[in-house]
Amino acid sequence: MAEETFSDLGRIGAIEKLYEGTQYHPFESSWFETDSKSYIGSHSRLFIEGIDFDLTYFPLKHLGYKCVTAVTGELYAEFSHPRTLDVRLGVSAKLDFKHIKELWEGIVAAASEHGYKQVTLDLNPSPNGLAISVSSSGETSLLMGKRRPKAHSMDLICISDNIGAAYLGFSILEKEKQAFLKSGETHNKADMEKYKKLVGAYLKPQISPSVIGQMEDTGMIPSFGYLVSRGLSDAVKRLVRDSGFGAKIYVDKLPFAGKTFDTAKELGIDPLSAALNGGEDYRLLFTIPITQSEKFRHDFQTFDIIGHLAKPEVGAAIVTPDGVELPLKSQGWK
Repeated sequence: MAEETFSDLGRIGAIEKLYEGTQYHPFESSWFETDSKSYIGSHSRLFIEGIDFDLTYFPLKHLGYKCVTAVTGELYAEFSHPRTLDVRLGVSAKLDFKHIKELWEGIVAAASEHGYKQVTLDLNPSPNGLAISVSSSGETSLLMGKRRPKAHSMDLICISDNIGAAYLGFSILEKEKQAFLKSGETHNKADMEKYKKLVGAYLKPQISPSVIGQMEDTGMIPSFGYLVSRGLSDAVKRLVRDSGFGAKIYVDKLPFAGKTFDTAKELGIDPLSAALNGGEDYRLLFTIPITQSEKFRHDFQTFDIIGHLAKPEVGAAIVTPDGVELPLKSQGWK
């Protein structure tokens, strides 16, 4: 059976075909009902080929999954449950229906995992490569918003998983690409296997879809929340800006993936710099009342406590193992 192409299907036919076998329906309006006991929020991201991703090594299914994760993480950071997702694709001539189908499979997989009720899609031509626009809306209960505690100095700063791995994974893929362009050779499969987790952290970052429900169930309500998508420094500086407090982050409390330091040394990269400025880890950063520290450690064991709020004059600071405080600087890698 011959592969279906855009010329065979047309725009409408292609969209209808992509929805076949999914739980979503094409051409629905992006809306949902509420009982007037909730806040509605939304987030959007635009991903552009050559700037945000490289199709030389980025599997299209992983790319679709990652784009949804990016906007969904922003909803979770503000304690929202995902509701609707709008996707607009700018498709260049080098991609045909089979490629977009693969991208769409990743989008649907992530949307289903995070409980989106509706997913809309439109396709448009693009003269300069693939462009992916993703917009999400979410719902936060009024009770959740009202229960959000006021922040205080010494409140704990915690993060949902290890950081810095995505930048190392990106660096490995870029190194492989350059080696191939130069000599036509790359590492063999066995060599690349040892980088699997780091590469996966960049290509397919994951966020637990249960985190907000767990907070509601346990009554553990953060005062502030952020998605770490442009490095830890960027998120902490936003926290300082929004809270009016200073923040101290402790180097020896930062969670790193296994073999991070060995791989960083091999690549000539400072692992601390990768964590602070690397970006695209897609981790959740929350501030928790210090009075609830024991409960938090018990109920949220996948999180690490990495620092605390401080007096405003501290600013955003990183504290070395020997107690030296240095100012955090945001130097996003993209």
